[in-house]
Amino acid sequence: MENGNKYAKELDVAVRVVHMACSLCQRVQEGLVTASRNQVKSKEDDSLVTVADWSVQATVSWVLSESFRDQSVSIVAEEDVKTLSKADSAGLLAMVTNTVNQILAEASKYGLECPKEALGGAQILDAIGRCNSKGGPVGRHWVLDPVDGTLGFVRGDQYAIALALIEEGEVVIGVLGCPNYPMKKELLNHRHQYHQSIPKLSSPTFDAREKGCVMYAQRGSGKAWMQPLIPVNKKFEWSNSAQLIRVSSIDDPELATFCEPVEKANSNHSFTAGVAHSMGVIKQPLRVHSMVKYAAIARGDAEIFMKFASCGYKEKIWDHAAGVVIVEEAGGVVTDAGGRCLNFSKGVYLEGLDRGIVACSGASLHDKLIGAVYASWDSSHL
Repeated sequence: MENGNKYAKELDVAVRVVHMACSLCQRVQEGLVTASRNQVKSKEDDSLVTVADWSVQATVSWVLSESFRDQSVSIVAEEDVKTLSKADSAGLLAMVTNTVNQILAEASKYGLECPKEALGGAQILDAIGRCNSKGGPVGRHWVLDPVDGTLGFVRGDQYAIALALIEEGEVVIGVLGCPNYPMKKELLNHRHQYHQSIPKLSSPTFDAREKGCVMYAQRGSGKAWMQPLIPVNKKFEWSNSAQLIRVSSIDDPELATFCEPVEKANSNHSFTAGVAHSMGVIKQPLRVHSMVKYAAIARGDAEIFMKFASCGYKEKIWDHAAGVVIVEEAGGVVTDAGGRCLNFSKGVYLEGLDRGIVACSGASLHDKLIGAVYASWDSSHL
């Protein structure tokens, strides 16, 4: 890791805690197959939330607060404590508490500080509840999506742990943990059958290093990096484990792969299909759960990402912040559908978005994509 920069400690801690969170999620995900239904609850917006969401949020909150005690740590995150605080959620809180204590007991493996004694339920609720910042244009704000793509997580498919740091309204650090996104590109299924999504990796022949990765970047460095996950019996070693990643050099739409959300509720598939056709894209879309779509662009596994949410939906900063800075530092372009940079300074939501969000591996494809959006928009009924 490069030293002597303003965010050296922040990036160091962020990458380490995301590695921890990946390990935590893998354990919970393995247990979901046979676990009781109590591990999955429905939130008010009907999205799924699991023990992993709360456990990751509590773990990251505790580590950031301990690592930056000299600062007033501000964290913007997805989960709250309403459900966990209810009297009938005592069993669920106990599961979260146990999960957090198990991973924090291993903090030294990741080069982080362990608690002096196990945390109690009240401390877990406090750690989750501290993540109630609204962000904004002033100061430093950590932005966390503890499990992005919960549906993918529950299904044993793609999901991500996303942590970013915003300073004075600009994303300066992004870390993406992708526990089911293999280090080796050849382990991805790239036949692009109709409406295919990246498959889950359930084969016992995969070890942790092959099965997942952590990507990260710092604003202005012009570099993005990828590390393998840490095998169960190994310690985190920064040196020699990181590989530079770069966006694809493909700029011909006929050769390009475009990815989009799996769920129709998250993006208008018919509109993106029209835009892709207008551009000259001939491959069928790769449908991927979560911010792994940004990882695919950053690493050169895909060239185009489009998301056009339904009318009235407001994009949240934790769904994009980490992925955007990684793609941009890897050489890609991310804007709204009008070609304007995304604004992370307005609080929890990405305010003022022009129609949707697009990401490309380079300026040439991006120009063609923006043109295709304008051409397709007038003929659609969005």
